[in-house]
Amino acid sequence: MLDPLPPLSLYVHLPWCEKKCPYCDFNSHPLRQALPEKDYATALLRDLESVAQLAGDRVLCSVFFGGGTPSLFPAQTIAAVLESAHTLIGLADGAEITLEANPGSADEARFAAYRSAGVNRLSLGLQSFSDPQLKALGRIHNADQARQAVITARDAGFEKINIDLMHGLPDQSMSAAAHDIESAIAFSPEHLSLYQLTIEPNTRFAADPPALPDEESCWQIRCAVEERAADAGYERYEVSAFSERGSRCRHNLNYWKFGDYIGIGAGAHSKITDRQGIWRCAREKHPRRYIETTATKQSPPSLQSVSGSALAFEFALNALRLKEGFTVALFEQRTGLSWESLSGTLAEAEERGLLKVNTDRVCATPLGYRFLDDLVELFLPVSA
Repeated sequence: MLDPLPPLSLYVHLPWCEKKCPYCDFNSHPLRQALPEKDYATALLRDLESVAQLAGDRVLCSVFFGGGTPSLFPAQTIAAVLESAHTLIGLADGAEITLEANPGSADEARFAAYRSAGVNRLSLGLQSFSDPQLKALGRIHNADQARQAVITARDAGFEKINIDLMHGLPDQSMSAAAHDIESAIAFSPEHLSLYQLTIEPNTRFAADPPALPDEESCWQIRCAVEERAADAGYERYEVSAFSERGSRCRHNLNYWKFGDYIGIGAGAHSKITDRQGIWRCAREKHPRRYIETTATKQSPPSLQSVSGSALAFEFALNALRLKEGFTVALFEQRTGLSWESLSGTLAEAEERGLLKVNTDRVCATPLGYRFLDDLVELFLPVSA
């Protein structure tokens, strides 16, 4: 029996962007005509009503508006979703409410309206403070707009700001990467998300790859960027996440600790635990079809069970991203599996120097953290 049930979050997917970035493999779509804001908002509210029962007796510890570019939507849409979430499920006191925003849609009145709607954490997708790098990434904003976006967010009253920054960019030098991290730190954001650019399948970069720094240069750049963040007082608590004390992203922590989440919006996924087991479901991926199907069908989504070795792999895939790893108690509580079921995998990972296993905690070694994909692969279910 899985008891107590894990914390519950809500993810809201807003899938449109002004332009699709060449590196992006998310379910995002360039706007080719007017934003169907009212139709999509109606679909979100109907979707939320159909899945609210999955929460059971739990309230939401966090809400995350992701995309796409959520800041293309007016504050009224954000407020309507939050009001519905509060009515149908409930929001915990002090719940973290995050909205992703891009500099191209930064405006103080708009940001202030999001704040009034209930958003208390803003995540800014800046990626770089260099005009040439932003151009190479296909971004629609420039370096001045990136800087102004952070200033605008502060002026609008946001006390929790995350800055997304990429490194290992096309033809990026060590000095250019240093300029980016110094520029970000100068604004004293509460949180930094530091990602290395990777070429993902089915993207424009995959079809026409840019000239990236070689593997050794990328590693040196990554180490330098992360070291500078640490020197500035940011604690690395996950592969790409750095925060000031008390400012970790609670929504993402719930994912990494194998908590539950309800996803609404085009392509959104849900993971739900009940007394019988763990279940997953996904919504219609294409925005237009999502609007159409949600308008005509309000029944709960079809749930698929996750169990056995697949469950252990999913847990490891998330929890090993955390610098502190996970405890025996958390593994057993969140999966319903016995600790002994991992004994062979843990022994092999420890023998390879990828994992450190104590009596009550497991975490990746520095080597395992560098080659995390190889470590997590050891937890894959064995084919029959």
